Parts: sequence; C-alpha cells; structure tokens
Amino acid sequence: MEPIYDYTENSEKDREFYKEMERRRLRRLEKRKQEKRKKLIVSMLLSAGVIFIMIAIGIGVVNRRDTADTESREGFPEEAGIEASSPDSKPGEEEEESDTGSLVTESNDNEVTTEPDLEEPSTEQSTEGMNTSETSAQGEKKTYQFDSTPNTVNIYSEEVISTHSILVNVNDDTIVAANGTYDRISPASMTIVLTVLVAAEAIEKSDLDDTFTMTLEITDYAYINDCSYVGFLDGEVVTVRDLFYGTVLPSGGDAAVGLATYVAGSHEAFVDMMNAKLEELGLSDSAHFTNCVGLYDNNHYCTVYDMAVIMDAAMENELCREVLSAHIYTTTPTTQHPEGIEISNWFLRRIEDKDTGGLVVGAKTGYVTESGSCAVSYEEYADGTPYICVTAGATSSWRCIYDHVEIYNRYVPNGE
Repeated sequence: MEPIYDYTENSEKDREFYKEMERRRLRRLEKRKQEKRKKLIVSMLLSAGVIFIMIAIGIGVVNRRDTADTESREGFPEEAGIEASSPDSKPGEEEEESDTGSLVTESNDNEVTTEPDLEEPSTEQSTEGMNTSETSAQGEKKTYQFDSTPNTVNIYSEEVISTHSILVNVNDDTIVAANGTYDRISPASMTIVLTVLVAAEAIEKSDLDDTFTMTLEITDYAYINDCSYVGFLDGEVVTVRDLFYGTVLPSGGDAAVGLATYVAGSHEAFVDMMNAKLEELGLSDSAHFTNCVGLYDNNHYCTVYDMAVIMDAAMENELCREVLSAHIYTTTPTTQHPEGIEISNWFLRRIEDKDTGGLVVGAKTGYVTESGSCAVSYEEYADGTPYICVTAGATSSWRCIYDHVEIYNRYVPNGE
C-alpha cells in the first residue's frame, strides 16, 4: 500500500509529522480489519445460537400441542360431542354470526370452527407494503410518499441554476414542481438529515445530557477526509446534544462520526442503520449511503425526491426539527474549550432576510465537487401549509440560496 502523503517538498519536521500520520492511518486500518473479523465471528455465533433456539422452541410448541390434543380427546369426549350435535341446530343453517363478529361455520363433520370477519383485516395486513416511519396512537402509520399530479410542472427558469430540483406540498403529499426528480445525485452533507433522524430515533430524550469522549480516530477522520468540523479535540468530553447540533449546523464531520459511534458503537454499524432506515422509508431502490457525513463515494447516492422524503420524516421528529431549525448554537464549555464553540446554520441565517412568501424553518446544505452546491429546506406559509424544496448542482452556496428563493416564489400557488 502506497502512502497517501507526499512529503518530498516538506521540511524534516513536516516529514516526521506526516510519517506519524501515515503510521496512525495504517494502524487504524489494521484495527478496522480486526474489528470486522471479530464482528463476523460474533455474527456467525449469534446466528447459530438463534437457529438452535428456534429449533428448541419449535420442538417445544409441537410437544405442547400434542399433549393438549391428547388431553382434549381423553378428558372431554362427552362435552365435545354435545357441542357438535346440539339439538338447536337445524338443517340448512350452516352459518351464523357470533357476538364477536366472527362467522361460526358448521363443517360436514359437525365440528364448529370460527373464521375471522373479512371486513376487519388484521393490522399486519392493513399496513403491508406501506412506506412508513411513525405510528400514531391509533396504530396508523404515516406514509412518506409524494406523487405527481396533472398540475405538476417542470422547473424551468433562468433564475434557477441548479440542475436537479423538486418542490413538494407536505400537506397533500404532492409534487408541485420538479426537474431531474429521480436522477441519481451525490447528496453531500444533506446526508446529515438522515444521520440525525436515525440517531434521534435510537436514543431517549434524557440521553441528550449524556457525555461522549472524542477519540483521535474520530478527529482524524474529519482531518484526513477534509471534512467541515466543529473543532472538538482528542479526549474532549462533549454532550450528546452538542454532537447533534455539531453534526447539523457546521456539517461537523467530528460531531457526526462521534454521534454515530455513540449510537451504534462504530461508524460502520451506524451506516447499516442508515440504510435500514432508507429501506423502511421505501427508498432503498434509489438511495444508498456509505458514510454518515456525506463524503463522495460512488456507492453513496440518492435523488432529490429521496431527500424530500427524508426531510419530511426528519421534520416529524421533535429533536430533528429542533436541531434543523437552529440558527446559532454554542456547545457546552469543556476543559479544551472553556467558553464553548459557537456554530451556526449558514443557510438559515442568510435566507431569513429573503422574501420567499413564507418562513424557512429548517434546512441543511451540502457541497462536493460531484454534486455542486445543494440544499434541502422546509418552509411554512401563513395558512400553515409546509413545503419542502431540494436542489442540487448549483454553482455556489449563494446561488443555491437564490434558487430556493426563486422556486418558492415562482411555484408555490398564490394565496398560500
């Protein structure tokens, strides 16, 4: 393996520094290989254990059924015969409705059986095939899906530079306007919307005051991959709340990987949770993520439609909505940062004085060379109607903001 650093032009001190960084990187790679081997062994052992338990349970169930059948035949022969040949039964009356709404059917062998009422399907049947994320108190699940209508228009304006864009009405789950809706894009730091959604669903509110100790491996991840960062240091003890805000507001790679490690034990395990969430939302055919930060990878992709669905689900979550709506936040004071670190949501601070017809209450930006400047925003209007706008392929972060302003102003129906 060739070193990733070129230190032919550096001083002796620089060469030693980069050599040490290279040694650390190789040690981390070796450590990850060892961890993967351990996880594979543990997974195999757990699978074997589960199979053994299922077999044991199956044998037990069969034995109990055999015992129950034997006792039924031996202990209650007369009662069974009376029930089956009741004198109240009349020829031709093969079905009657029971008090519970089930149909009582008399078979040819005079055995009475019950069949479920076909007008009341089971909960499992009624929710099959739904793209869902939240369950209401009545057991109903919210569907995250947007559909085109005859009124859906193509986004075409000289004022919109983004190559891919979508505007959806969250109230009626319709696509208002779009361009390149289902084309694959690199989501860059918009990825973080899914990161905080998965993390928020995995913890309790009381966990926000829990603490997490940053490691050199986590801080190096942001450094080596040239990520945006909060500025947390090796050994710094930060709160889980700080990790959430640090992940969203400055797209902090150090905070995001720290949050992923806190929730799942490792970055890799957390990414598995992210892809499981994509499947739950019904997006696994068009979206797949390889990291929680948004680094470019050929296998890290989604569409602007997918990102609108993810944003919709995130804004339904109380903690995610709070963090995605924050303009400025100061992290908890630590030994390394006695006054905390002030961070801000660049997009929200710069679009708040623009006339969009409503109020942008949540947003997340992103940038990698392959996607250009991109962003997802959530705007609410005076009548309470919320809209989600997603764009990708803008030529600059400022251009991205103006694209959102233009799309809201041009395509949101008048009067809302």
